[in-house]
Parts: sequence; structure tokens; C-alpha cells
Amino acid sequence: MSNLDEFLAGERLDDVVFYLSDAYLDDDSRLRNVGTETDGGVRLILDGETGRSAFQAGTGMGAMEFAKTAMGAEGEIARLLDDGACPFTEENPDDDHEIRFIFAFAEAQNEEVGGLYAEGDVIHAYAHCTCGESYSHKWVIGDRDGE
Repeated sequence: MSNLDEFLAGERLDDVVFYLSDAYLDDDSRLRNVGTETDGGVRLILDGETGRSAFQAGTGMGAMEFAKTAMGAEGEIARLLDDGACPFTEENPDDDHEIRFIFAFAEAQNEEVGGLYAEGDVIHAYAHCTCGESYSHKWVIGDRDGE
């Protein structure tokens, strides 16, 4: 099982996923050497602290500050954390709407909190689009396995 499969299965709750698109990442970036190349960019799965540091180094933003900003709009982020559908496409149809980067983490089930958290471990994913907007998507692990 790959690190991504383990993360998506809720087996790496202390890790984060950081995805950078080819459009955002320089061809000679050293992140290409530590991440996994995908069709459209590079995906890194790192322990939480290292991942948050890598995110800040790669984007110039703090991961949790970015997440708080992105929570203001709900969009669709691909289960494999390497693509998405910007919710601002209809609002700004003339803009490009491609993923620049994604930051994601998983949170353990917490019945006391209720809602999604009572149903199981939850993936929190946050994306930044080429249009300049950010958005979020969260789901219970296992609910999107068929995608």
C-alpha cells in the first residue's frame, strides 16, 4: 500500500499531503526530488510539522492560516488530492481555474464533536486556484473510495 493509500485510509493521521501543480512549481525545484510526480504536478506526504514547514517554504503562507482562508468557500477537491473544481468558475468564467496547490490533513473520528466527525476520520483538503481564490472540501474517510 502506498503512502497516499495509507493516508486516504486514515492510517497516517499525523501526516499531511502537499500538492503543487506543474504550473506553480519550477522545473528544477528540489521538491520534485522528494515528492511523487503526478500527471499535473508533485505530491508530498510528510509528517505534520515537516509538511507545514514545506508548505510555508513552497507558498510563502502558513498552512493553518491558508486553511482558515480557504474554509470560506466550499469546492470539490479530487480524492487523490491533485485536482479540483473551483467554486468561483461561474462567478469568474473568464479566469483560468486550475489548481495551484493543495494542502490536506486527516482528523481522527470524534463523536463528541458530532456531525461528520462522529461518522469517522475526516480528510480536510484546501486548494488554491489560478484565479486567486481558495476553497475547501472535507469528507469522511471511506465515503469517496469509489472515485
